[in-house]
Amino acid sequence: MSAATTRSRTARTPVPDRLCAEAVDLARAAAEEAAAPGVVGEHVAVVSEGDRVVTHFFECEEPGYRGWRWAVTVARASRAKYVTLDETVLLPGSDALLAPEWVPWSERLRPGDMGPGDLLPTEADDIRLEPGYTGEDEPPPNSAVSEVSQEMADLVDAEDAELTTRPATTSRGSIAAVADELGMRRARVLSRYGLHAAADRWDEAFGAKTPMAQAAPASCVTCAFLVPLAGSLRQAFGVCANEFGPADGRVVSLSYGCGGHSEAAVMPKPPKPAPHALDTMQVDEYPLRPAPDSGSVPAEADAPTEDLGHS
Repeated sequence: MSAATTRSRTARTPVPDRLCAEAVDLARAAAEEAAAPGVVGEHVAVVSEGDRVVTHFFECEEPGYRGWRWAVTVARASRAKYVTLDETVLLPGSDALLAPEWVPWSERLRPGDMGPGDLLPTEADDIRLEPGYTGEDEPPPNSAVSEVSQEMADLVDAEDAELTTRPATTSRGSIAAVADELGMRRARVLSRYGLHAAADRWDEAFGAKTPMAQAAPASCVTCAFLVPLAGSLRQAFGVCANEFGPADGRVVSLSYGCGGHSEAAVMPKPPKPAPHALDTMQVDEYPLRPAPDSGSVPAEADAPTEDLGHS
C-alpha cells in the first residue's frame, strides 16, 4: 500500500484521540446532567469527529424514544492533557422511532373530515372562487350609456345572425314557450306532494336544524360554493360544490351551513418580511495594509529635505 493511499484513508477516518476516547465518565456525567435520572443507558459507540474531537454515544432508556441515543462530544486542545465538554444532544439512531413527516393542514384535510363547529378558512385568492356580480358597474336604465350598450348588443346579435345559422327559437308568449316553462313537454312532472316530500327529506338531512348548521358561522344562501337549483325549488335549495364540506354534491337547504363557508374566514396573505439591514451572508474583503494613496500624508517625500527637516 502506498503512502498516498494511507494518508487519504487517514484523512477520511481519523483515529480517535486517546484521551478523548477514554473520557467516558465525563461524557456520561454530562448526559445524565442533561437528561432525567435513570434514562442514560450503556455506552455503545465512540466516533471521531476530527483532530482531538470525539463523540460518545449512550443508549436512551426514556420511554417513547426507542432507538435514540445520547451524543456527548468532547474535545481537547493541542498539547493539553485535560478533556473538555463540547455539547450534549439526543439524536435518533438508524432504527429510531420517529414522528411522521409534518404535512400542512391544507394538504392533510380530506373530504368528510369537517365536523360541527369546525371552521375551514379560504384564501383570499382561492382559485375556486371569483368575485360575484354586484351591479355596481351596471348603468342606469334610462342613461345614455345604457342606450349605447343596448345598441351595441343589438348590433352584435345582427352580425352573429349573418355569420352563423341559428336554430329557430320559440317566441315568448306562444303555447310552446309556455309549455317549456311549465315542463309540459314531459309525460309527467312532480306533483305538489312530490315536491313537498322531496323538500322534507332534503331539509331533514341538510337543513337548518342539523348540528352542523347550528354551529355554522353563516348559511348557504351567502356561500359561493352553492349552486342554485332550477324551478320552484331554487327558492329554498341548492347543491353544495365544496369538496371539503360535509354536503359536497348534495342538495342542501339555503338555511343550512357549515364551517366551509366561503366567506366565514378569509385567510390574509402572509406579510412579506422586510429585507435585512445587515447582510450577514456576504464576505467583505479587507486589505491587510492600506493603499499607498489612501492616507492624507504621502508615503514618500515630494522633494529632498534638509538636515533640519525644512524643505
